[in-house]
Amino acid sequence: MSIVYENELIKIEVEESEIPWLKVFTQKAYKEFSETPSEVKLEIFKVLDIIEKEMLETFNPTKINIASFGNYVPHVHWHIMARFEEDSYFPEPMWGTKQRECTYTLKGFDSFIESLKLKLFK
Repeated sequence: MSIVYENELIKIEVEESEIPWLKVFTQKAYKEFSETPSEVKLEIFKVLDIIEKEMLETFNPTKINIASFGNYVPHVHWHIMARFEEDSYFPEPMWGTKQRECTYTLKGFDSFIESLKLKLFK
């Protein structure tokens, strides 16, 4: 996993995938979102909004998926994924049942990350 951005409250990592997929973690390990302080919650929502808008602008996906599970990793974190009808799992979740061989080609991910960093470091 490569870290795209971090500050004292959160960090953003890339999930290696056939689609644009980032994860936002709290720096301090909280098991449940309700346990996080208000400033951490606000920071999470701020970066989720920035990431979603940048994914929409860059990739023009069929849908953005945002999820928080933590069953295997009991540390508050969020998945943000740009989804396409051509990805292997659509309309299922990315950890669901594979529907087909992927025909989506991920292009422009490095430029997306660079543009995202500019917006996050404002």
